[in-house]
Amino acid sequence: MDLDVLNMFLIAGGTLAIPILAFVASFLLWPATLIKVYHWYWRRRLGMQVDYAEYEGYRFCYSHRGNPGFRPSVLMLHGFSAHKDMWLGVVKFLPKNVHLICVDMPGHEGTSRTSAVDYSIEGQVKRINQFVKSIGLNKKPFHLIGTSMGGNVAGVYAARHPSELCGVTLICPAGLQYPTESKFVERLRELEKTQDRDGIPLIPSTPEQMEEMLKLCSYVRFKIPKQILQGLVDVRIPNNDFYHECFMELVGEKSRHSLHENMHLISTPLQVIWGKNDQVLDVSGASVLSGAVPGCQVHLLDNCGHSVVLERPRKSAQLITDFIIAQQNAGINSNKKLS
Repeated sequence: MDLDVLNMFLIAGGTLAIPILAFVASFLLWPATLIKVYHWYWRRRLGMQVDYAEYEGYRFCYSHRGNPGFRPSVLMLHGFSAHKDMWLGVVKFLPKNVHLICVDMPGHEGTSRTSAVDYSIEGQVKRINQFVKSIGLNKKPFHLIGTSMGGNVAGVYAARHPSELCGVTLICPAGLQYPTESKFVERLRELEKTQDRDGIPLIPSTPEQMEEMLKLCSYVRFKIPKQILQGLVDVRIPNNDFYHECFMELVGEKSRHSLHENMHLISTPLQVIWGKNDQVLDVSGASVLSGAVPGCQVHLLDNCGHSVVLERPRKSAQLITDFIIAQQNAGINSNKKLS
């Protein structure tokens, strides 16, 4: 083989080997960093920009895409111990001409971490209202989406600020009195009796506990390499004290049934999406909401657990989009009749 040709192959092989070796090294040595790079990559690919907003010294971190237009803007509230990037799978399937905002909830990720008063449901509703004002989202009615803890916040927000919203979507929301207790709630009752403060299933500190949490939250069983599980744990461990403080506020008397206590005040068009196999918050909560809010639309998903937006992102996006369009068309027809 000609020496120049041989050199060309060696250079080409070396060029390919470097990123491959870098990836393998990151996977084995710095899995937490790899996970952060993964989220950065998908935000960039989907056109989501990270930004900050301030309200009287309190800082909110959020990602957004697009500008306010004909269709209502959409604000998404994530669940406990998650962050704004959990919505990326759903964002992928939402129309590109819709103005989207995903905010880190109080104390989570890039949003200010203050004290327990901000982590109760009422405290979070107050902070989210401040965020809405700080970015001018309340200039015209927007659509609010929340999942789990975020669903509790979104539901109470709808009860407190109906004039700001044109619709609300609650995905497996917390804060209800469920006719049937879930596996997770049963576990919490056991922990309450034993006063075990370190056994909360949603606050893992080892790869094994992380794997158990993922099994609890998801119906689909993924075989996740131990390195990735370790990376997920490494990202969370520095925040575990905060997660514990926040969790105790959420299950306290003031927040535990916040949505249940306020659902009769929801006048905004309501959509409920729930995984039939939810082991964290039982699907029977959907019937509680549909019975309390007239016109509530309920969608129960087969073979789906608590992590609906991660397990069924395409279906979630389709249901949300159809609901927003239907409400918008209903508003247009109503205005025509009035004129």
